[in-house]
Amino acid sequence: MKEEISLAKQTKRILQENDIKLNKNLGQNYLIDDFKRKKIINYANLTKEDTVLEIGPGIGTLTIELAKRAKKVIAIEQDETIFNILKKRLEKEKINNVELINGDAVKVDFPEFNKIVSNLPYQISSPISFKFLNHDFDLAILMYQKEFADRMNGKVGTKQYSRLSAMLYFKADVKFLTKVSPESFIPSPKVDSAVIQLKPKNIDSIRINDKEYEIDKETYKTYSKVVKALFQHRNKKARNALIDSRHIIGFKDKKELKSILNDLEDENPRIKEILLERTINLAPEEIMELTILLKDQL
Repeated sequence: MKEEISLAKQTKRILQENDIKLNKNLGQNYLIDDFKRKKIINYANLTKEDTVLEIGPGIGTLTIELAKRAKKVIAIEQDETIFNILKKRLEKEKINNVELINGDAVKVDFPEFNKIVSNLPYQISSPISFKFLNHDFDLAILMYQKEFADRMNGKVGTKQYSRLSAMLYFKADVKFLTKVSPESFIPSPKVDSAVIQLKPKNIDSIRINDKEYEIDKETYKTYSKVVKALFQHRNKKARNALIDSRHIIGFKDKKELKSILNDLEDENPRIKEILLERTINLAPEEIMELTILLKDQL
């Protein structure tokens, strides 16, 4: 009977055999908790109809188990040495439904997929998450640093409420699934991690004063600039935050922007109300409302 080797022992053995020393600074923290691995994979509800995208597969901790359940796995690994170890491992295990890509996941074009399951390299958490949301998919099960995960779903007025929370609001539903302790990885990170479910959503319009406004790509692009400008100064009033970060929304001249804001306030009491509120207390809908009312001037 074949002896069952724990995930921790298996991972350490593969690393030792290949003389690999993991680099925490590159986000190389490998999951060694088999219970958590099973939970992550179960959250994805995989079937033989699913094509799964995995970012940062490492030596295949998730990849091999995903491949057993899905139609296909697309695994993108930047580290060439690790990529080659995984390639050999898949060949040894006779797994032929994994498409391996050696490259930077933030830069490479993704093939088609409908689900994402990844223990993400934490230093690319933000850019890779927004890249995901430019694609159509059903569900993502993603591991993040817990602090980052908290900010993804930050509530208005709390310290977790951030640019990230406001940006994701119109793009995805974010659900906290489980916490993962540092002891579940080698090397152990200094922080807790969290598994998050991400489901794309499509809010394509917003109602302002009984009028429906479309939220198209251009509007969202402007919204992202307004959000960035506001959250540079999250505790300031929105008016002052926009003026202080005017370069982000395309203004060099402070007087010009002040004049535009004054005119808009005179025309629309609602704008004045929003601009006098502190950034941290502005709901995403209010920021979008401000964006739409300002859009023609930006």
